[in-house]
Amino acid sequence: MTIDQLAGGLDTIWVVLSAAMILLMEGGFALLEAGFVRQKNAVSIIMKVFVDITFGALVFFLFGFALMYGKDAGGFIGTSGFMLDGDLAHIQYLISHETYWLFQCAFVIAVISIVSGAVAERFNFKAYILYTIAMTGIIYPVAGHWVWAVGGWLGKLGMIDFAGSAVIHALGGFSALAAAMFIGPRIGKFNQDGSANIVPPSNLPLASVGAFILWFGWFGFNSGSTLSAANFYEAIGHIAVTTMLAAASGGAACILFTMLRYRKSDPPMVINGALAGLVGITAGCAYVSDGAAMLIGAVCGIAMVFATEMLERRGVDDPVGAFAVHGISGSLGTLAVGLFAMPELTKGFGLETAGLLYGGGWQLLGAQALGLVLISAWGFGLTWLVLKAIQAVVPVRVTSDEELVGLDVGVHGVPAYSQEHDFIALPTMDGK
Repeated sequence: MTIDQLAGGLDTIWVVLSAAMILLMEGGFALLEAGFVRQKNAVSIIMKVFVDITFGALVFFLFGFALMYGKDAGGFIGTSGFMLDGDLAHIQYLISHETYWLFQCAFVIAVISIVSGAVAERFNFKAYILYTIAMTGIIYPVAGHWVWAVGGWLGKLGMIDFAGSAVIHALGGFSALAAAMFIGPRIGKFNQDGSANIVPPSNLPLASVGAFILWFGWFGFNSGSTLSAANFYEAIGHIAVTTMLAAASGGAACILFTMLRYRKSDPPMVINGALAGLVGITAGCAYVSDGAAMLIGAVCGIAMVFATEMLERRGVDDPVGAFAVHGISGSLGTLAVGLFAMPELTKGFGLETAGLLYGGGWQLLGAQALGLVLISAWGFGLTWLVLKAIQAVVPVRVTSDEELVGLDVGVHGVPAYSQEHDFIALPTMDGK
């Protein structure tokens, strides 16, 4: 066995395990969102996550991956590699096309899961399937091509996004905002004078466990984006440390800030604060110092609180805080790269660039800002247009009766929790 073969085997194992960790995050999304919504809608959340995994994986295999990583056409879209067959020019390491597809498949599933929480408790299940196809097949792959594919035009301009603060989280967050605005708030969320009513989470311990699973999976999300254990073994450790510090800072900042602001530490805010720190560090986890990671995490955690309050004042109902966590923190994290990227760290990945505070001038920050605006606008605008198109085929929102009784029973025909004395009459073998 040659050194290259050994390195290739090590890289393959590393990427496959990282992909598995990211896929486990779907369990985190399911528990987090089921805990944040009302009990009568827990099953509907789980079913949407299953749509993310099943339809998302199939669509991304059939054509989404090709549009993202196929042969470049003018820097905007891929044109080859459908069903992983044909010219795929993205592979720069010793892993196979299939290995890289699996890793990116885990990413695309995470993107659509961001949107599912923002429209929880009132989105039509059939419409959600159609939107999932659009997100995993077109919206995300095209934006991803701009930054990550060989020849992508934003990448050529100098934008860098190591693991997806912009490509995944800002895109998903602004798509979630568009979906929440399009579908409207839940019945009873806002009063006629515009004031908001509190809808208590059904199970905060469940949501907390979901957040911990997401936190765990994020190490695969960020460190796995090296795509090589052999070539970047030193960077992997640094990425894991910046990821941990940002998450801890986001959560700690929310604990202290909510104690000052509300006189009590707010558990849902603290949960989302840690997630905001994780989102914020995703773009620069390989390029910034440990100190910068803590600052980024803390700023994102506090900004998430203000963003959550702002949405409620504007009458936008986002039950899990998807936009505040992913849209706002993803934006801040993307811009932070333009400030804090260190030349000695970017050079390790073959990049000749640095942040404004490290002598790089305004070029990188400008590229980050331009890319962020365009990716966010793409996610928001395409989501709005897709939902308009879906509305012409099937209702995007459930009926008021289904919403009031709960989507678990109203749409899926089964409650999340049953009492031991509850029985369901099943037909006998002769059909009686």
